[in-house]
Formats: sequence, C-alpha cells, structure tokens
Amino acid sequence: CQALCEAEAVVSTQSTGIGAPHTVPCKVTGKCGSVLVRLVPAPRGTGLVSAPIPKKLLAMSGFEDCYTCAIGQTATLGNFAKATFAAIAATYSYLTPDMWSPTVFTNSPYQEFTDYLAKPFVKQAKKEVKY
Repeated sequence: CQALCEAEAVVSTQSTGIGAPHTVPCKVTGKCGSVLVRLVPAPRGTGLVSAPIPKKLLAMSGFEDCYTCAIGQTATLGNFAKATFAAIAATYSYLTPDMWSPTVFTNSPYQEFTDYLAKPFVKQAKKEVKY
C-alpha cells in the first residue's frame, strides 16, 4: 500500500509541476495573403492539433501542444506556411517568466538607516540671530 501511495504522489507532483513551455503563451494570429492562422494554447498531452503544414512548422519550433484554426485559401501552401510562421513569430514578442532578468533587491531606507532611526530624537535649542 505504501508503494502505491508513493507512486501516486510522484505522478501527482509530476503532472502539476510547472516545467518548460510546451505551448503558445496566448492566442496569436498570423496572416499571409488570404490565409489567417490562429494558434491557441492547449493543455499538456494534447499534441499538435493541426493540418500537416502547420504541424511540421510547430514541431520544428519546439511546441508540443497547440490547437490551430485556419481561415482562407489554405490550399496555397506557401501562404499557409507563411501565415503559420507569422503566428509563431508573434509568440516571440511575449516575455515569459523564464526570460525575466534576475531582480537585484536593495535595502529600503528604513533598513539602510536603522541605526540612525533607533537613536532617540533630541530637540536642540534654537539659536537667536541678531541683526
């Protein structure tokens, strides 16, 4: 029973863990001629749901799961491929968390001047100015 529980725990952590990007970051479109291709994010394990031309381009670009929708004269394979490429190129304009630069945190003024702020405040007498 314990081995079964351990196996279930391993499977659950693997399936819910956030790993490398596997799909498009959001819905994107690409257009060439009369062909409009829309790429839609898909859950893990879905695969590439697409016609053969976009499926090859998506696989070469590293996507594992993606839905596609095509409108227009998709029989013109050149425009179909270019529209798919334009949609894939549109995904590179999104800054995903794995591309974020590391954040350097600085101390707040309260932390930086804590020694000065810890001292008791003493009022000083005003100096009289004679004219």
